Amino acid sequence: MNHIVMLPILIPLLGSMIILLSKGLSFKIQRTLSMFLIVLLVLASIFALCIILDKGDFIYQMGDWKAPFGITFVLDTLSIALVLLTSLLALGALWYALKSDSDSRGENFHVLFHLQIFGINGAFLTGDLFNLFVFFEILLLASYALLLHGHGKKRARFGIHYMVINLVGSSIFLFAIGTLYGILGTLNMADLALKISQLSTDNTAVVATAGLLLLIVFGLKAAMFPLYFWLPGAYSSATAPVAALFAIMTKIGIYSIIRVHGTLFGELAGDLSYYYLPWVLGLGLITIILATIGVMSSKTLKEQVAYLVLVSVSILLIAIGINTPASISGAIYYLIHSTLIAGGFFLLADVIASLRGNHKDTFERTPPYKMMILTGSLFFAYAIAAASMPPFSGFLGKMMILLSAKSSEWMFLIFAVVLVTGLGVIVSLTRTGTLLFYHTKNEEERIETTIDKSIFYPIFYLFALTLLLVLFANPITTFIEQISTMIFDTHGYIAKVLSKDLA
Repeated sequence: MNHIVMLPILIPLLGSMIILLSKGLSFKIQRTLSMFLIVLLVLASIFALCIILDKGDFIYQMGDWKAPFGITFVLDTLSIALVLLTSLLALGALWYALKSDSDSRGENFHVLFHLQIFGINGAFLTGDLFNLFVFFEILLLASYALLLHGHGKKRARFGIHYMVINLVGSSIFLFAIGTLYGILGTLNMADLALKISQLSTDNTAVVATAGLLLLIVFGLKAAMFPLYFWLPGAYSSATAPVAALFAIMTKIGIYSIIRVHGTLFGELAGDLSYYYLPWVLGLGLITIILATIGVMSSKTLKEQVAYLVLVSVSILLIAIGINTPASISGAIYYLIHSTLIAGGFFLLADVIASLRGNHKDTFERTPPYKMMILTGSLFFAYAIAAASMPPFSGFLGKMMILLSAKSSEWMFLIFAVVLVTGLGVIVSLTRTGTLLFYHTKNEEERIETTIDKSIFYPIFYLFALTLLLVLFANPITTFIEQISTMIFDTHGYIAKVLSKDLA
């Protein structure tokens, strides 16, 4: 049964190989294989979640080498929740790629798509820093090629920016893990937490510096200020299914901060216990202000959705900075909501751009076009959800985070910044909806671009998943509270991975 840990990694890895070997067959067969593998991944993720709920967490030691000497994978409630979220999002993105025919714009789309998922799931499941670096590189290499999928000068320009800044991040990552290994002699996260709890004062400053370097790397992945400039251009220029899948990419940085810093520099770290939190909270507040300005000043809908991703990342950083079980519970709930909404919103923006002809998704008046009522209704539903307004799940997640802020010394600043920026997002999205769907040039000839209505199915699907967060809020929040409790239990994590306790 322990081998189920490897299913979310093996399915996309073997799937990418199978699709690559099937290139001599028809493109239709590649598409069928790709969709079958994604559905299989969803089912495997659900199965793994059910097993964890029944039997508890699983620790997989590759080759039966005991930690910290071997390669460790950890399948617990946090990692399986994000693996399942990734598979559900990937299903919607691939579904849209097939319906819109955007997967045919370049070679190897399906191979790269599954390699990307392989890297993402590996990052969520790995139990040591070096393999986290390895999976980061795998998902980044796949994302470089996916970002360029479909060609275009704008896509190539932002793709180069994205690649260069992430190469710099990878170099910093190597410096950080090299420093930790040189001082502590291990890269297994549980063993690192144990060694840091016994760290001598002579090495405290060096380890603290390595921890801040890791924070820079994870902040880059999460698009935290001042390392967020790559995101709006990269996400808005990517094809719609790629941008939708990329909605989970920033959450890998958020996860890494929670998992790595929360474990290494948690309650057992002595003088280094939670020393990184003021940085996360302060930079999160700055990021949300700048992201909101970006939302309000965007010139296209895709660019605005990209800045909305940045707003959601900022709220998660603030929740991490508050650092209570309640705030982390709210962060996980909001993370699930924001990822699904961002993915669906990118798909919807692409549909709107297709229907508006040469005007694309720019914020300018156009003549009326087909399916305005349907697209307009979907836009306002997604806009309300993205702005975290009731009755959708974003409101619940945001309220959980704000209520947890009452215990923080930064309470008044957090409330002021989050509420004011939230108002700015609402005003901006209202203005966008008005420009796209109400202030039309009725005197001019109607735009007759037609698309198949089935292209809306993945957009409905992703939105329906967020409705499930509301309909089943009680059991879901109960599960998320278990995740939050587990995150703060560093003793338990060390005991599970190393088969020893600190007591």
